[in-house]
Amino acid sequence: MTTTATRPDAGRSRAAIAAKTLRTDRWWFPPLVTFVGLAAWVLYATVRVFLHKWYYVDDYHYLTPFYSPCLTDRCVEGSAEFGTPLPKFWLIPEAAFTLPFLLLFRLTCYYYRKAYYRAFWLSPPACAVPDAHRKYTGETRFPLIGQNLHRYAFYAAVLISVINTWDAIRAFHSPGGGFGFGLGNIILVGNVVMLWAYTVSCHSCRHIVGGRLKHFSQHPVRYRFWTFVSKLNARHMMLAWITLGTLALTDAYVMCISAGWFPDLRFVG
Repeated sequence: MTTTATRPDAGRSRAAIAAKTLRTDRWWFPPLVTFVGLAAWVLYATVRVFLHKWYYVDDYHYLTPFYSPCLTDRCVEGSAEFGTPLPKFWLIPEAAFTLPFLLLFRLTCYYYRKAYYRAFWLSPPACAVPDAHRKYTGETRFPLIGQNLHRYAFYAAVLISVINTWDAIRAFHSPGGGFGFGLGNIILVGNVVMLWAYTVSCHSCRHIVGGRLKHFSQHPVRYRFWTFVSKLNARHMMLAWITLGTLALTDAYVMCISAGWFPDLRFVG
């Protein structure tokens, strides 16, 4: 004969806790900082994209990534490397073909999902803090079902990074022809390096290079690349913020030079 011990709390309901959270730390501070940072960047980027000026320096071939590639017939001479198939209209940005894909890549990024889910939707704002929404459907309904497009947005981001790389190479130009080098080149190249690091550190990239392999020993090259991407992937959040900073810095510098607010610091040419 066996007996089952009766626990002292058997049959009792869970303790009723009136407080929304028992956390006593400043749990609201990280999402607040994220909200302010992302909102400020989006505001700046929106203004710059629809300003339609001060985005290209003809003397040095500096083109801000916000306007690359320039595709409307409003593009200033020399800035359109791939033609101007789009008409000029205030609501059509110069980089109309690339900006939606870049936006989709960032919005569907695994880190950015966490960032704006917490900071903007409060879903949830922090660990051990209740969700601000009564219902939770995950990423199975519109519009969040679109998060599944992240891998395809990654392919587009790679192509755009190639274009940004070409812009950085093209900028090694002096007014008199030949090789030239200035502070703008350092900023453009630094931005491209950071963009590649962020793009390659993407979770989709890590899965593409090694996610379906069963034996790494049979694929040594892919294993090495997977190891490299995995190291970058651990810094995906940091790279996400760094690239927001380098994009804004690059655009602001090109804008200042294009507007004539101060000259480019030239080292050669």
